[in-house]
Amino acid sequence: MRFKKKLRIMFLLLFGLFPSIVFAYSDYVIPGGENIGIKMNAKYVSIVGFYEVNGTYIAENAGFKVGDMILEINDEAVTSIGQMISLVDKYKNEEMVVKFMRGDEEKTTKLALEVDESGVYKTGIYVKDQINGIGTLTYIDPESRIYGALGHEIADKNTLQKVEIRDGEIYTSEITGIKPSKDGEPGEKQAKIYRDEVIGNIEANEESGIFGTITSEFSASDAIEVGKPEDVKTGKATIRTVINKDQVEDFEIEILEVDKTSTTKNILFEITDKELLEKTGGVVAGMSGSPIIQNGKIIGGVTHVVVNDSDKGYGIFITTMLEEGDKKSG
Repeated sequence: MRFKKKLRIMFLLLFGLFPSIVFAYSDYVIPGGENIGIKMNAKYVSIVGFYEVNGTYIAENAGFKVGDMILEINDEAVTSIGQMISLVDKYKNEEMVVKFMRGDEEKTTKLALEVDESGVYKTGIYVKDQINGIGTLTYIDPESRIYGALGHEIADKNTLQKVEIRDGEIYTSEITGIKPSKDGEPGEKQAKIYRDEVIGNIEANEESGIFGTITSEFSASDAIEVGKPEDVKTGKATIRTVINKDQVEDFEIEILEVDKTSTTKNILFEITDKELLEKTGGVVAGMSGSPIIQNGKIIGGVTHVVVNDSDKGYGIFITTMLEEGDKKSG
């Protein structure tokens, strides 16, 4: 008896070493649908292309490739294009030792600048340190002020890898036109971004969306119940998005399949709303993040178009986004 009691105490002590994860997001959140402008400052300066200097691709010859991320020049950290320009100017008369990241591997090479016919020192590299675009706000947690948008990560178009970010902002924006989708050719929203109207920051770029804190005012009375994965059923639902200026509207969809095993493609749906189909031809770029609502609950956010059948798209469970967003408030 005494031995069994000792075992039981040991088990309880060991179990206590592994606390369960409890998410603190609200049971009621404010569904979005607003079109937002996005500016993300990348953590690193990345190479997006090359140009000739005196008839030679000096940067490619030095071993660089598109997608490489520049970390240091002569042991000095590079975190922005402005800083890189300053370092290039500082060391223009000598061969520079450049440390860069390719995938998960750090590499080092040497780059000697050349002077073009106008007397200007050239690197032969096109670089960027910022991502700009549009998307749709998915939700605001009225208690923490954390928001989620897009429903998927922002990836570098050259490498298709997730962009590591330093910080960023989201802005109000207005739809100015729509290029409709066709089967095999996804369309896109076109928008004007009001960069003097910041509505939040960007703290994370994750597989399930971008997340940050809302700084503008909102009405907590607009919150609706959060639907769990088990609440999501095949059948009628709506998506909330903007197709005209800044007017948020609900449009009818039909949920065709529910997949609880996927990371981001949990809800397969088809747009059935005639007005939306006539205007957009189906799911378009910029619609990512549009909240999906069923039976009065927010259950997900739009993530992807089915390229060969643009009437159809995928959505992510809202709880997946909320769990990720909850990490930002901790």
